[in-house]
Amino acid sequence: MLLDLRTIYFIVAVSCFVLGVLQLAAYATGRFERWPLWWGVSNLLVGVGSFLVALRNLVPYSVSIDGGNVLTIAGYMLMFFAVRVFSGRALDQRIFWLAIFLVSVPVVLIVSNPTAVSARLLYVSVICCLCDLAVAREAVGIVRREKLYSAALLVGLYVCTAMIFAVRSILAATGEIGGPDPFGSSVVHSWMAVSAVAFIMLRSMAMVLMAAERSRNQLTELAHHDPLTGALNRGGLAQHLPALASQPISLLIIDIDHFKQLNDRHGHAAGDDMLRLFASVARGIMRSGDLLARQGGDEFLAVLKSISRQDAVLIAERIRLAFAAAVMQRPDLAVFPTLSIGVAAREENDGDFERLMQKADEALYRSKREGRNRVEACGENQQAA
Repeated sequence: MLLDLRTIYFIVAVSCFVLGVLQLAAYATGRFERWPLWWGVSNLLVGVGSFLVALRNLVPYSVSIDGGNVLTIAGYMLMFFAVRVFSGRALDQRIFWLAIFLVSVPVVLIVSNPTAVSARLLYVSVICCLCDLAVAREAVGIVRREKLYSAALLVGLYVCTAMIFAVRSILAATGEIGGPDPFGSSVVHSWMAVSAVAFIMLRSMAMVLMAAERSRNQLTELAHHDPLTGALNRGGLAQHLPALASQPISLLIIDIDHFKQLNDRHGHAAGDDMLRLFASVARGIMRSGDLLARQGGDEFLAVLKSISRQDAVLIAERIRLAFAAAVMQRPDLAVFPTLSIGVAAREENDGDFERLMQKADEALYRSKREGRNRVEACGENQQAA
C-alpha cells in the first residue's frame, strides 16, 4: 500500500536533511571547492521546506505553507547555483539571492490563501521545473567543456524530474490535484512524491560521480602534462603515439637558444617565464589537433598531423618569428633568446617515431652549427625559411 502524502513529505524531509549534512561534512574536509557547501545548504532548505509543508493543519499556515514553499523554492534555486559553482561559472551571489527573494514573493503575496492549494502547487511546480531544466542545461555544458560523462547522468536525472514537475503543473492547473486538502489528493500525486525521493538520492550520487571523474581527469592531466608550460611531458606524448602510427606527420624539435645565459643573467624565474612564453606562442600558431611536448629543459617537440615537410617548415618559421617578436617586447632583458628548429616528415604507415626523431634531431644540430635562430629540414643542406 502506498504511503500517504504527508508521510512521503516527511521522508523527503529526512532524506534531504541527511544528504545536506553529509555534503556539508564533505565540504568541511577541505578536499572540495565550494559547490558541496551550496549543494548541502540546498538540500537542507528543501528538507526543512518539505517538513514544514508536511505540518499543514498542525501549525499556522504562514509557517507550514508560506514558509515551507519559500524554503523549497530557495533550495531548488540553490541547486542550480551549486552546479554553476561546480562548473566554475558562479553567479553574483547578491543577484542570486535577490532572484530567490523575488521568485518567493508570489508564494506569500499572491497565493497565500490556504484554500488556493492548486494555484500554489502550480506556481511552485513551475519554478521547480524551470530550475531543473536550468540545471540540466548547465550539466550539458559541463559534458561539452570537460568531457565529464557522469554529467550526462545528471542531465538525464534532472530532465526526468523536470518532466515530473511539468506533469504536476498540468494536474494542478486542471484541478486534478490540490483542493482543500492536498494530503487527500490523488494517487498520481503520491506516486510523483515517491519518485521525488528516489531522484533526490540519485542526483546527489551523480554529483559525487562528477566530482570523482573530475578528480581522475585532473590527476591524469597532471601525470601527462608539464606543470610549468602545460605542454605534454614524455609520458603524455607516448600516450598519443599509437594513434599516430598510421598517419603522415611532421616533427619539429625546437631548442631555445641562449637559455642557460638567460638563467645565469636573470635567474630561473625569468627562464620559467620564457618557457611559458614559448609554449603560448607555439600553441597560438599550431593547429588544434597538433601536439606540443616538452622533452626537458629548453627542448620541445611539436607533432604536426597530416602535413607535408614544406608546410611544416612554414609553420616552424612562423613559430620562430613570432617568438622573436614576443621576446623583443621585453626590453628589460639583457639576453634575447631565439629558436633553433629541426624539421622531419614521415610518410603514412611508417610507424618508426624514433627514426623520425633522429632525423629531426640531425636537422636541429645543423641549425645550431649554422649559427642558431633558424629552421632546418632533414635532407636539406641550406636554411629552410
